[in-house]
Amino acid sequence: MKKKLVAALSLLLVIGLLSGCGAAQTKSGDTGSKDAPDIKAIKDRGVLKVGVKVDVPNFGYKDPKTNKIDGFEVDLAKAIAKKILGNAEKVDLQAVTAKTRGPLLDSGEVDIVAATFTINEERKKSYNFSDPYYTDSVGLLVKKAAGYTGLKDLNGKTIGVAQSSTSKKAIKEAADKLGIKVSFLEFNTYPEIKAALDSGRVDAFSVDKSILSGYLDASTVILPDSFSPQEYGIASKKGNDALAKLVNDTVNEMKKSGEIDNLIKKWSLK
Repeated sequence: MKKKLVAALSLLLVIGLLSGCGAAQTKSGDTGSKDAPDIKAIKDRGVLKVGVKVDVPNFGYKDPKTNKIDGFEVDLAKAIAKKILGNAEKVDLQAVTAKTRGPLLDSGEVDIVAATFTINEERKKSYNFSDPYYTDSVGLLVKKAAGYTGLKDLNGKTIGVAQSSTSKKAIKEAADKLGIKVSFLEFNTYPEIKAALDSGRVDAFSVDKSILSGYLDASTVILPDSFSPQEYGIASKKGNDALAKLVNDTVNEMKKSGEIDNLIKKWSLK
């Protein structure tokens, strides 16, 4: 009887150990794991919805001849789509501006925004941001014929900025330090600001310097002054924490591998 009891107990112990190993494997490995709801929704849909700029050459620009959108941030979006869906082309690119990119995230119209979105403490209260993938600073584009050499020459002048951008605050703070007064006109898009500069409605066009470089022509010049360094991050909606982590991991993997640097060279950003 004792031998049978010992044998039975031994068998139960072995079964228990095997069951424990199986449970541990399910917990620590991929077997039995499920995607978080925010990732699952994208996989079920079969496409990653991304808000991008369409008026910023080299970052996100829609070619009027082909209607194709490409640029540095479009390539970043495709890398994230590949990470989630296994195919870099499974992206639905939607045009955003500085004013609309936040509301489109809030409404769920886009999953992420990769659109020269500057990271700051106030915005981090409303959105998840990846670590920065590019750093720039605010600058000024002016007409060569005006002869301006810096912000100090723009006393009493009007500066064109994009709605909801950080440029206005940066320039105003710099102007206050110099003891000069400037006024601002706000526009929906960058082409509108450039057109206002060309027509004389504004005396300068202010946004991040890498963006200004896309609007530089034979009649204009970017002033040497630089203000308020801007770090760009990919934004996602608060609560979509699994998506935010995946995006951040992808950005950091691309930085570590040198892929971000290669894209910066590809798009002639530095």
